[in-house]
Amino acid sequence: MIVNTELEQKGNLFPSEIINYKKDVDTLFFTTKNNVVLQLTVVRDSVIRFRYSTTGKFDNDFSYGVTIHASRGYNFLEVTEDKTNYIITTSKLICKVEKASLQVSLYDAKDGILINQDEIGFHWEESYEYGGDIVKMSKISQKAESYYGLGDKPVDVNLKGKRFENWVTDSYAFGKDTDPIYKAIPFYTSIHHNKSYGIFFDNTFKTHFDFAQERRNVTSFWAQGGEMNYYFIYGPKMEDVVANYTDLTGKPHALPPLWALGFHQCKWSYYPESNVKEVTKTFRDLQIPCDAIYLDIDYMDGFRCFTWDKNYFPDPKRMVKELEDDGFKTVVIIDPGIKIDLEYDVFKEALDKDYFCKRADGPYMKGKVWPGECYFPDFTKPEVREWWSGLFQELIEDIGVKGVWNDMNEPAVMDVPNKSFPDDVRHDYDGNRCSHRKAHNVYGMQMARATYHGLKKYSYPKRPFVITRAAYSGTQRYTSTWFGDNVATWEHLAIANNQAQRMAMSGFSFAGSDIGGFAEQPQGELFARWIQLGIFHVFCRVHSSGDHGDQEPWVFGDEITDIVRKFVEIRYQLLPYLYTAFWNHINNATPILKSLVLFDQEDQHTHYRSDEFVYGEHILVCPIQEPNAKGRRMYIPRGKWYNFWTDEVVEGGKEMWVDAELDSMPIFIKEGAVIPKYPVQQYVGEKDFDEISLDVYYKEGKEKSQLYDDAHDGYDYKKGRYSLRTFKLTGKKNEFILQQHKQGKFDAAYKKFNVVLHNLPFTITSVQVDNVEISLDNIQNGGTQSITIDKEFTELHLFSK
Repeated sequence: MIVNTELEQKGNLFPSEIINYKKDVDTLFFTTKNNVVLQLTVVRDSVIRFRYSTTGKFDNDFSYGVTIHASRGYNFLEVTEDKTNYIITTSKLICKVEKASLQVSLYDAKDGILINQDEIGFHWEESYEYGGDIVKMSKISQKAESYYGLGDKPVDVNLKGKRFENWVTDSYAFGKDTDPIYKAIPFYTSIHHNKSYGIFFDNTFKTHFDFAQERRNVTSFWAQGGEMNYYFIYGPKMEDVVANYTDLTGKPHALPPLWALGFHQCKWSYYPESNVKEVTKTFRDLQIPCDAIYLDIDYMDGFRCFTWDKNYFPDPKRMVKELEDDGFKTVVIIDPGIKIDLEYDVFKEALDKDYFCKRADGPYMKGKVWPGECYFPDFTKPEVREWWSGLFQELIEDIGVKGVWNDMNEPAVMDVPNKSFPDDVRHDYDGNRCSHRKAHNVYGMQMARATYHGLKKYSYPKRPFVITRAAYSGTQRYTSTWFGDNVATWEHLAIANNQAQRMAMSGFSFAGSDIGGFAEQPQGELFARWIQLGIFHVFCRVHSSGDHGDQEPWVFGDEITDIVRKFVEIRYQLLPYLYTAFWNHINNATPILKSLVLFDQEDQHTHYRSDEFVYGEHILVCPIQEPNAKGRRMYIPRGKWYNFWTDEVVEGGKEMWVDAELDSMPIFIKEGAVIPKYPVQQYVGEKDFDEISLDVYYKEGKEKSQLYDDAHDGYDYKKGRYSLRTFKLTGKKNEFILQQHKQGKFDAAYKKFNVVLHNLPFTITSVQVDNVEISLDNIQNGGTQSITIDKEFTELHLFSK
């Protein structure tokens, strides 16, 4: 007879002293007396992986987050020991593992300065309800330490003093500080004493992060199950930390087609066909550039995925072709919920092949979404992803749709308290069967992955374009993203600014907000200010719900329409600059948007700045985020910067007032920059142009800029058919030199550069191109001086007597 029904609460458990150590090439194993094992792997000189087991055994080593293409290998590895520590030394790091407690401390190998140190370090709590462990890690928060990253959290850029939860959630009309929302990216970057490191906690269970909130000198992270498995990534430059994390979790597999970087228009919903055509015709009539039009769920037959409502769209193939002839790519939405309907081929096939998620005891996972009651494919199963990718053949190959937008893939379920699947739903998890507690945060990622492979297959030889709402670390390999269902308020404009910066710091640069706000109706002033910010986000799309009125650029009156046109034209002029930044992102894992702390971490004033950011390498942007503003105070980073509108040169390293009427916003160009610009087009590929501009901003000294180009679609660039032009600027008091070096086999259609010279401090008395003197008649004098030269020049030399 059982008389004691009280559960013994053991509380936190800790490793005891190390009793065994062994080394296997790049991996070290430390075993404690109470059978805890630390598996320490030197991934790179600056990247160390820490993986803990409380049972002496490790599960199958599998990760959706870490890419197989991640860089590996180190230059130096030495393991020594003293009385109290095992000491692992690489060329970048010294890692000490304490013999008595398994606690870890990490130091800069060059100067011996402490970078990161366990507080009580790894500990765990047995989970009576689910089995296994709640795994925990606590670190000492160093003096003046600041924290950044963690994906789309709607808070200021610096996370110090805050606590967060990672559980991807459909958060309609979320607000500032709402947590969790749509993405789970368990990676943060830290900086103290001008040294930066990052931690990627690769655990897909519900995770939590506390950045010195509960205790001001302790930062901690923990998960509701799985392993304590994290990567320590050292800089000491923050940009290197972000680049190494992005390399670890994956860069985009391909450049986007250039049209995907244009302006996109979306609404819930454009239908019937006549409405779609009316919207696209108005863009062309008003000469507002636009490359893509989106169809939300109403294009489907009863919200059944991969179908068309023939009442609204009687001949989708014809319509898509006519839109494309007018320069519009068609992007359609696809959700994960498959309507329960035996007459519906997609449902019947998935049912027959047993591709739907099931509850623990066998019944299918049933949930209400837009079509009504639905079953949901298990995208963590390879066969299901392969089947799903095949479903896109008709949409892409036959009808001609150019992009797919994955929504509701958290997964979102209506009319249930947790807005998603119950914990007991089972998933294949690529052969590592598990419950929804483990698979929830990667469900949307795996749907996006399957969608990407479908589009890659059926768009070939063109490049795929996919958007996802839900994401886990590594999703940037496959898709772009947006920040979910925001609201038409000034607060949300500021939130969108912070989210885009934070996503770029979290390895996911191809991101943007619903410009103007999804819920509620913006005033014209707010819409104009949001457009001004949105054209500097990598993904640039207006989107709104259909229940509050129209949100096209022309519905707010002529003044706002003109402002929108002006800024969208700037977006299109800067496309070669953005395309170059994207190439740099793919090749060097460089974030396209840089918070000021990422741009100049040595300047302490940047550590708490949230509004300003650097776009690419040379453009400083600061949105106006409040109504009735005629300008704002902003922080200008160190160095000299040109006002984009006036060419006034300002000295940075300080805060200053910048005028910005409604038709303007604070934009500055770093001195020495060479900014490539296209002529204005109504859509990518509309015009064949003979020349492009190079806006050159004089600097006394040296600066380097780049211009990447290729066919703007397809994969020939991977075979060397690209063009990478490096411009080296040298400015002196009475002399100016612009040198060009070109790599790659691609030859763009344009023949000339119009070199526009900003703030040249001397009068030009002679000009040489490739050591040949040319007539001063070639200098055009307007507001600024310019000269048109052959694009294959190697050196432009300007002199003053």
